Amino acid sequence: MLCPNGKLLHNPGENELARCIGLLRPIDTTKVYDVAIVGAGPAGLAAAVYAASEGLSTIVLDCRAFGGQAGASSRIENYLGFPTGITGMALMARAYNQAQKFGVEMVIPDEARLLSAAAGGYALDVGDGETVRARTVVIASGARYRRLDVANLAQFEGTSVHYWASPIEARLCSGQEVALVGAGNSAGQAAVYLASQVRKVALLARRGSLDATMSRYLVERIKAQPNIEILAETEVVALEGHEGNLDAVRWLNHATGEETTRSIRHLFLFIGAEPNTDWLAQCNVALDAKGFVRTGPDVASGLMETSRSGVFAIGDVRSGSVKRVAAAVGEGAQVVAALHAYLARDNTVTPQVARRQ
Repeated sequence: MLCPNGKLLHNPGENELARCIGLLRPIDTTKVYDVAIVGAGPAGLAAAVYAASEGLSTIVLDCRAFGGQAGASSRIENYLGFPTGITGMALMARAYNQAQKFGVEMVIPDEARLLSAAAGGYALDVGDGETVRARTVVIASGARYRRLDVANLAQFEGTSVHYWASPIEARLCSGQEVALVGAGNSAGQAAVYLASQVRKVALLARRGSLDATMSRYLVERIKAQPNIEILAETEVVALEGHEGNLDAVRWLNHATGEETTRSIRHLFLFIGAEPNTDWLAQCNVALDAKGFVRTGPDVASGLMETSRSGVFAIGDVRSGSVKRVAAAVGEGAQVVAALHAYLARDNTVTPQVARRQ
């Protein structure tokens, strides 16, 4: 591919392509932001909106797109203020536009690769010789989808195996039977949505019941849906297909020991997520046994401050956080008070009185 500046790219990655076509502008390496936020999901966008609206110079980095996992939700029905529900992308798009209104600098797609101390605060290496400098850093990098432990899974990803359920996927499998693995709220929301678009949904859960991991209102809706089949204590053991297209799914019922193979061309996976903290491996930020960022009294003075002074963690990436959109937004708003307190102690900016509107 030939860039407008004459540079020739061979099989470029997303970041390199974005720079080539002008989606990413060069970062001003001489500027020191008050706060750099890594991640543009609900927590990161909320922090950006509140920080920028209170006068802090703010930059947000995300390696893919704004919205995070919430942006892929087909419908969020328990978010305060939306009694009829709202799609995750619609909610996140509003937050993205709101952040830009307050002057937040969005750098998407651009990936934080290394966090290190620098004069006046911290430096984030984003590759291509560029560095973002900031007095404080908020880690809101969220989590990435867990994958099934099935040998040939990668063969069907992108065509027949899906990690979200949007109208695009619904059209692909309209009128068909699909399988969905998961027992959390995201799985429940996806199952209810898909049931309105497809012939049948086979809902596979490792536990004996959905009640322990899914909100009651979703459990009731699933049970009331005639074309959702709940398969408890069941897990996928094999996928069959050819040329990247899925033909059948085989699952095992652990209670009976019976294996079943069913003709299914689309499989949806909602089996949780793992923290997106690989980039922190060399940054001396304390993680828990599962890789989530530790915060609070056992490592720092503040509730959301990490083991490194001036570095905070919010949302799904934070150890012990409540994995809900509303909780992530709340943490994004709450961390701004901690930022003001830290910056006031550090004498780097004049503290402002938080406006509560």
